Amino acid sequence: MPQIFHRSLNTVSKVTIFGGLIFCALLAFGWDQFNRSSYVTEADVVREQPIPFSHEHHVSGLGIDCRYCHTSVETSSFAGMPATETCMSCHSQVWKDSPMLEPVRASLRTGKPLAWTRVHDVPDFVYFDHSIHVAKGVGCESCHGRVDQMPLMRRAHTLQMGWCLDCHAHPERSIRPLDEIYSFGIKHTSREQEDLSRELRIDSKPLLDCGTCHR
Repeated sequence: MPQIFHRSLNTVSKVTIFGGLIFCALLAFGWDQFNRSSYVTEADVVREQPIPFSHEHHVSGLGIDCRYCHTSVETSSFAGMPATETCMSCHSQVWKDSPMLEPVRASLRTGKPLAWTRVHDVPDFVYFDHSIHVAKGVGCESCHGRVDQMPLMRRAHTLQMGWCLDCHAHPERSIRPLDEIYSFGIKHTSREQEDLSRELRIDSKPLLDCGTCHR
């Protein structure tokens, strides 16, 4: 029986098959990297706000405790945003005529809250309770990064599922003594964190259950 296809086509077919597999692998890798990029996750991207509020100035410079502005951080699933009256408790005396703070004064005059752009947000299908994380020793820095060094607020981590699961699998890496929740730049040894994890009775097994975050 005469040969229909030239022998060289065997090589072409092998190159095509392996080339296709390599292309698919590169495409999958590229897609994964794209989904982890700041373009998608918005990590390290400064979001536009009604006023350029500086956590670096207020936290490091003035020593204001996180709870002064985020009043429900210990009792609610949402940390809370400061009311205009909270801002004006200082700025009715300090920088009271600054053009930069006109949106704050306008908010007080009209009674319309400032429309802050939310920086840390998770999808609606994810259940997140801020208060339980604080109660179990997860400090502000663990999720929000060095807020005390941010002139403008940005997301320090991706907040993607893989990042959450990594913390839930090894919660001892992110916890600290309860009296250091609102402190920044404090380091503890692995042994200290493991001891604290036992003291706070943190069990990672339930944390990895789908129903913990997806209810």
